Amino acid sequence: MQSPETLLLMGPPNVGKSALFNHLTGLNVSVANYVGTTVEYTEGPMRLPGRDAVLIDVPGTYTLEATNDAEQVAVEMLRQKPAAVICVVDAVNFESSLYLLLQVLEYGLPTLVVVNRWDLAQQKGYRLDFAGLARELGVPLVPAIAVAGQGIPEIMEEAARLVKAKPTPHPVTVPEDQRWRHVEQLNIRFRRQIDTKEHPMTKWGVLLVKPWPGLPIAVLALVLVFAFVIGFGMGMRRFFLLPAFRGVVMPFIETVVQAVVPPGMMQRILIGEYGFLIKGIEWPFTLVLPYVASFYFVLSFLEDSGYLPRLAVLVDGLMQRIGLQGGSIIPLLLGYGCGIPGILATRALNSHKERVIVSVLICIAVPCISQTGAFISLLAAHSIAALLAVFSVSVLAMFLAGLIMDRMLSAPMPLTMMEVPELLMPRPEVLWKKIFMRLRSYVSNGAVPMIIAVGVASVLYETGLMAAWGRLLGPVVTGWLRLPEEAAVPLALGILRRELTVLPLLEMDITTLQLFTGALVALFYVPCIAMIGTISREYGVKLGMGILVGTTVLALFVGGLAAQIGHFFGL
Repeated sequence: MQSPETLLLMGPPNVGKSALFNHLTGLNVSVANYVGTTVEYTEGPMRLPGRDAVLIDVPGTYTLEATNDAEQVAVEMLRQKPAAVICVVDAVNFESSLYLLLQVLEYGLPTLVVVNRWDLAQQKGYRLDFAGLARELGVPLVPAIAVAGQGIPEIMEEAARLVKAKPTPHPVTVPEDQRWRHVEQLNIRFRRQIDTKEHPMTKWGVLLVKPWPGLPIAVLALVLVFAFVIGFGMGMRRFFLLPAFRGVVMPFIETVVQAVVPPGMMQRILIGEYGFLIKGIEWPFTLVLPYVASFYFVLSFLEDSGYLPRLAVLVDGLMQRIGLQGGSIIPLLLGYGCGIPGILATRALNSHKERVIVSVLICIAVPCISQTGAFISLLAAHSIAALLAVFSVSVLAMFLAGLIMDRMLSAPMPLTMMEVPELLMPRPEVLWKKIFMRLRSYVSNGAVPMIIAVGVASVLYETGLMAAWGRLLGPVVTGWLRLPEEAAVPLALGILRRELTVLPLLEMDITTLQLFTGALVALFYVPCIAMIGTISREYGVKLGMGILVGTTVLALFVGGLAAQIGHFFGL
């Protein structure tokens, strides 16, 4: 049997490669690290007419000058002589895409050019001579609108023709010092702006990166995001999920278990104090899931609208005070969804120093959405002020930690380079698909590990091991943290899952100050094992173990300090 041909999908970041890749391969894809690096790429089967192929989604790059890991991987993949290259060009940011295309054509490989986001270029009044540009470059060219699936059949047909014919095009060689001039000439000859009327979204796209009105709008947007996540999540939890669980699901589970399992330890493990089938469902799906859903809706909307890069431009000056660039805000915001994608997103940053600082900040003081949902469940009904105080401490801790690391890690600050995409109204079908995929990821990577952790906790609790742990930590818990002795149980659970440092406190009759203390401990407590593993893989085991120990000490110190100060003032 003939082995499938390999095709490369290349293009700049934010050009729609992922949408094209999904249309061309479906969902049967795999992710791997390129040999000898931490740079990930995705590959999947591409069923061309009459033959099978493998499509590799090459990490997005602006050039092939090998100035960072992603560019080096792209160059290495081209050197391996794939059967063909599908190079995606942005019809809106046309010149920068052409620059990369010229570099790809220098390798003399069969190449198909896909001009994506053609609908947005038309909205701006642009017209492009596709046939003329194809003749000039000597390669086939297909216009496409990836998010709508337009142009996919034509891409498949042209790719199949290239793979079957195996043409050997002449390399397009343009001297490096003349490449940008050549790009400008191509842009002038083959793309023209017929309608110069400015689209309203374009006008707002410019205004949102200016201090006025950009900064006030950014503050308002963040307030609305916070209000929506809390309001929608609390409403969904209070009026739908909790009544359904406590009125229907929980009685049914208890009835079935009591009928099948005789009274004793096993029954208590399943439906007792930390019942595996009770708390293992209630905590991840009724207390945390509503906030996960509302947060991912907002995050996906901000991503697809193009607002996040504009926020990055606005905060660039502030971020530079801690040795970062404005673009660092995007991995940090992703960390509020899940720390692992946030850490992996640092690969797009411009320096190793930035990557380390942002990754450590995510581990130390950025609560993932599961933790955030737990904080809201714990504090919102008691004191919104205490909830806001927890997130204020989080921001303050990030700023202080960034200042310290900026001085500890000496490295030059690279120039700020940031692509700001068009401001768009997200497409509903794309938005819902992204939300669904993120919720599915939460179930597999968040809810399932939490259920397993609750099961382990239930066994430890019913066998008495948890009580022994509580007695061991008693002096710290009751003396320094000023919490009841049973609060030692969440500290033990937090080692398994960070949000489990919070959720058991919901069952305890404690004061607002004690709730606040417990939330601070949970905020800084050890990251989940998956995050420690990711940090160790990206930067080495030494840093991973340092974060494991450092966050534990920091959590107990800050939580205890708040408890002692609150007690001193009689709170």
